[in-house]
Amino acid sequence: MNNQHKIIKGKYHAEVMLGRLAEEVAMLKADHDITPKLVVVMVGDDPASGVYVKNKVRNAIAIGMLSGVLHFPSSVSQDELIATLSELNQDHETHGIIVQMPLPEHINPLEVLSFIKPEKDVDGFHPVNVGKLHIGDESGFVPCTPLGCLHLLKEYGNITGKHAVVIGRSQIVGRPMAALLLRENCTVTICHSKTQDLANITRQADILVSAMGRPRSLGASHFKEGAIVLDIGITRIEYSGKAFLVGDVDFEGVIDKVALITPVPGGVGPMTVAYLLSNTLKATRRSLGL
Repeated sequence: MNNQHKIIKGKYHAEVMLGRLAEEVAMLKADHDITPKLVVVMVGDDPASGVYVKNKVRNAIAIGMLSGVLHFPSSVSQDELIATLSELNQDHETHGIIVQMPLPEHINPLEVLSFIKPEKDVDGFHPVNVGKLHIGDESGFVPCTPLGCLHLLKEYGNITGKHAVVIGRSQIVGRPMAALLLRENCTVTICHSKTQDLANITRQADILVSAMGRPRSLGASHFKEGAIVLDIGITRIEYSGKAFLVGDVDFEGVIDKVALITPVPGGVGPMTVAYLLSNTLKATRRSLGL
């Protein structure tokens, strides 16, 4: 059976969105002589982080934004990092700031992220933006991966009243994803590493969002017929001497059972980048009072 119609092509939806953003960036330049600028602060030489950062900067430049990386050695002190963020906060030509995770153990990520001005925090991790999301104030910035997930869900139908199960409770994905789904009038269950009888809960889900980072740990027995599955987990594995990126879900094992599913890679990831640039454009507009 050909199941291509069940695959949510995040890459396609992201390309459409990036095309629209490029038009809006060009209009902003023409009307106000302002070019949105995104600065990425990276510490250390984590290979995966390096790939993610290059992808963000490359896409920003491709749609007409300015973007660059401030790359520090892993030995950088927390005070040095905070001093850099303070300078970026005061730079009127910098509209969006992100700090690439993970950070070295001697740096407290919450303290560092709290030094980014909320209006430049395009990753949505500042306590002010986190608080706004959870009290229903839509004026703050929301983390990009959950925004991308919600976009994909709404592309494929009305989710009001659906039972959504989110696996993972991180501040980056799980908690903001649950908050967004609540805002869309879903009934939301959050599962995590201490959840008992996970399969019994996931089988009740109309929508399942997984961000565990456990490769292929969710099989057909975890889903009911016709579920919608967004797989955010991504893990590098080796098989027969070759490296592969796989998600939390056994894609081939469940595709016959579910209604829709995101692939890994090419599913949610491209939407994350698109929403990072969307947030940067929004931050630029707000800096102009637009």
